[in-house]
Amino acid sequence: MLTTSFTCETPEETHQLGELIGRQARPGEIWCLSGSLGAGKTLFVKGLAQGLGFEGPVTSPTFTLQHIYEGRLNLYHFDWYRLTHPREVEDLGWFEWTGRGGVTAVEWGEKFPKLFPPSTLKLQFGILEGEGRRLTVEASHPESIPRVEEIIQCWPL
Repeated sequence: MLTTSFTCETPEETHQLGELIGRQARPGEIWCLSGSLGAGKTLFVKGLAQGLGFEGPVTSPTFTLQHIYEGRLNLYHFDWYRLTHPREVEDLGWFEWTGRGGVTAVEWGEKFPKLFPPSTLKLQFGILEGEGRRLTVEASHPESIPRVEEIIQCWPL
């Protein structure tokens, strides 16, 4: 297992970290995003989408549950905040979407951890003083550990 933390002093830095990760993303990559309301999950996904080459607006899919953004790789953005049972996630076509070779980012993914494959990258958002955030990345699978090592080498920009 490999765990590391990144400190983002401003919302712009949270966005920049997402963008960096998007530029380096590989097909099939899955990110489980957790943290309290307002911690920066959607802001991170906006950067991720931009790094993948998507140029339009990115919003939280809290009520629609899923958005798809087309770029170098498609970004499948889920929000499980309002869901109460894993069956609801499965009914969204979860296993079909995650098998399409794009990048998947799930806000509130910690609600249903058993739905994620072992290679999932976990990203915990912690709120610091002011606008700062601490983003803690965890990789527990041999396939995902090199990905975190790559991010460590490139951050800060």
